[in-house]
Amino acid sequence: MNTSEIDSIILSAVGEHWTKIAMVIARVADTVSHDLPPGDEGYEVISRRIEALVHDGRLLAQGDTKNWRFSEIRLKPN
Repeated sequence: MNTSEIDSIILSAVGEHWTKIAMVIARVADTVSHDLPPGDEGYEVISRRIEALVHDGRLLAQGDTKNWRFSEIRLKPN
């Protein structure tokens, strides 16, 4: 699975309301678990893609994105 496919799944799992990054990672992992490395490494792949989407301005974040349970993301308003 390539990064654009993972990005697309992440963006479809995030809405207009703030959502914990841990929840988004869990949703995405459930969707693509068979295409990710096993265990924590797969979660890290998703986390890195979330950080890239925040950096590119496609997602908004509040809190430290590396601290999944205490940070949130949402779609950038149009």
